[in-house]
Amino acid sequence: MAVDRIPVERWYALYTKSRNEKKVKQSLDEKGFRNYLPLEKRLKQWSDRKKWVEEPLIRSYIFVHCTEGQLQSALNTPGVVTVVRFEGKPAPVQEEQIHALQQILEADADFEISAETFEKGEKVEITAGRLKGLKGELQEHLNKYKVLIRLDVVQQNILVKINPARLHRITEKFA
Repeated sequence: MAVDRIPVERWYALYTKSRNEKKVKQSLDEKGFRNYLPLEKRLKQWSDRKKWVEEPLIRSYIFVHCTEGQLQSALNTPGVVTVVRFEGKPAPVQEEQIHALQQILEADADFEISAETFEKGEKVEITAGRLKGLKGELQEHLNKYKVLIRLDVVQQNILVKINPARLHRITEKFA
């Protein structure tokens, strides 16, 4: 007897055409898809003025929350190029990684984005402040301590500056 599986909604990373992230977000909203486009505020300088603008944190990527069966509809959205895949199958993004991105942006933390591959460092958890509970790898960069959050699916890192007094070493494994 066949067992019917209940479709599970997961986060997937969609790769978009360059500078199409906001248009894709609007189209996904109109289609009724839950999605997340991490945006950061940047001060832009033109010849005659300066202005704060919101730009995608990770260029050419947007995250969509759906079942694998609904993914084709999301892929048919104008501006979407493909879904990030692993071994030929759509690669789900862990809920914890989406939550970590949201926490970092909501906390207005000082961070850097990097596609650089880092050597594995000490596993740490932030113990105080608005990022309390966030786990990552401790890195030292330009004599400043930072916590590395790795978004494996889109091969990006986020380095968050942190006072080492707000960290403690953990031995448990985490994704």
